[in-house]
Amino acid sequence: MKDFPEGFVWGAATAAYQVEGAVAEDGRGPSIWDTFAHTPRRIADGETGDVADDHYHRYAEDIRLLADLGLTAYRFSISWSRVLPSGAGKTNPAGLDFYRRVAETCLENGVTPYATLYHWDLPQPLEDAGGWLVRDTAERFRDYAAITQGALSDVVKHWMTLNEPWCSAFLGYGNGEHAPGRTEGADSLKAVHHLLLGHGLALQAIRSPENSVGIALNPAPVYAASESEADRDAARRADGLRNRMFLDPLLLGKYPGDVLEDTGMADWFARYDVDLPVISAPMDFLGVNYYCPQTIAAPDGPIADPGKASTTPGSENLVAVDTGLDRTQMGWPIDPDSLKTLLRTINELAPELPLYVTENGAAYPDEVGPDGRIEDAERQRYLEQHIEAGRQAAAEGLPLKGYFIWTLLDNFEWSYGFSRRFGIVHVDYATQTRTVKESGRWLKEFLSR
Repeated sequence: MKDFPEGFVWGAATAAYQVEGAVAEDGRGPSIWDTFAHTPRRIADGETGDVADDHYHRYAEDIRLLADLGLTAYRFSISWSRVLPSGAGKTNPAGLDFYRRVAETCLENGVTPYATLYHWDLPQPLEDAGGWLVRDTAERFRDYAAITQGALSDVVKHWMTLNEPWCSAFLGYGNGEHAPGRTEGADSLKAVHHLLLGHGLALQAIRSPENSVGIALNPAPVYAASESEADRDAARRADGLRNRMFLDPLLLGKYPGDVLEDTGMADWFARYDVDLPVISAPMDFLGVNYYCPQTIAAPDGPIADPGKASTTPGSENLVAVDTGLDRTQMGWPIDPDSLKTLLRTINELAPELPLYVTENGAAYPDEVGPDGRIEDAERQRYLEQHIEAGRQAAAEGLPLKGYFIWTLLDNFEWSYGFSRRFGIVHVDYATQTRTVKESGRWLKEFLSR
């Protein structure tokens, strides 16, 4: 602990649909994840987030557990559908009251609340009206942000507008793996623009001298599989869609021209240059959700297969290369050094911008032992390695201000259902019993040093 800068923030993160449950209680309206999870064959194990971790009723227990682990910050997301059940119009006071109770319970336990306004759960009525492919959704997001921040500004001082807009755009509207499950090809880049515009409009609406506002992205270092021209161009394409399509407009006030040309979207984006000053308005910090890098090779055939649903429109058949690194249960390669690479890259684009690791963690097939303990040495090692990478980054002078583990609790892991466990706290979904894993015990000891 003493090796980190004074005031360094240690926290854990969750997301509303993954943990809350209570999807039809106290006036909450349906979101795209309610619809998606109840659609046959969308979720790997056929489960839904209807109950999840029952955090809606157990939040006080969970926050006390977080505090007992020595963590001093809780990053939670707010369900838009609890605040505005139709996405716009009449506000639901019970929804806002719930998040006030969450924030107040944090403060009572010495925990600072960090609220994320959007973690993928768009109200279904807004999706029915076009979703993130239409501009109106960005404007409705501004309104929702203003209502929520206005109601909670006395208890929440740290805000994130969006979580991982790459996932919302390219998993939601590109390959259909996530809600709303659409496969729109290059039109998924329209969702990128409207998400970023929503961020900028919300930033305008809620930023004040009394609070801090940022966004949480999920960038990833992209490496070429070889020095061949084809592989380097493949890596350029992947990096453009994963990283530069978000970092460039937010930090540099422009979209990467090569990406717009690759995807055939240059003419569409040219009509909306007027939005870039809003999108690139200065933030108070940038959240970085880091899990793994990508190593990319060119395909043997043509670079694109326009008929294939993909997260890389215009470059659908790029090849992800296995470099032999150890992998988590998700199949993600473990490379803590690439976290430092990523933080350096962002710092070069915006040298004064404070950075937080707002998600970092690993899924493994945890088992409860005969003695009731959950031995998860692989997760502990993963956390140790990445926390050390963060320490080294801070020691280099990079403006890293905090680290949030993904995640506090095992939960509904999106399209994987309950088949993947990321938590440092085990959840028995049948009984809702919480048990701290050995990685959580290690973390508590580490934070007490």
